[in-house]
Amino acid sequence: MIAISLDIAFTLFGLSLLLAAGRLLRGPDLLDRALALDTLSVNAAALLVLYGVRLGSNEDYEIALLIALLGFLGSVAIGRHLSRGRIIE
Repeated sequence: MIAISLDIAFTLFGLSLLLAAGRLLRGPDLLDRALALDTLSVNAAALLVLYGVRLGSNEDYEIALLIALLGFLGSVAIGRHLSRGRIIE
C-alpha cells in the first residue's frame, strides 16, 4: 500500500514540477515567475523527501532541508528586489 501511495505522490509532484516550470518559462510578469521558482524549490524538496522514504535513507532529508532553505532565501531576495529595487540596504 505504501509503494502505491509513493508512486502516486511521485507522479503528482512530477506533474507539479512540470506545471511550475511552464509557468516559470511563460509567466506574464516577474511576480508569476518568482512564485513559480518558489514552487519549484518546494516541490524539489518534497520529491527528495519522498525519495528518502522510498529508500529508507536519512541523507536525503538533509539535502531536502538545504534546498528548502535556499529556496526560501531566494524567494526573500527576489521579493525584496521586486519591492525595493535592491536586496541589501
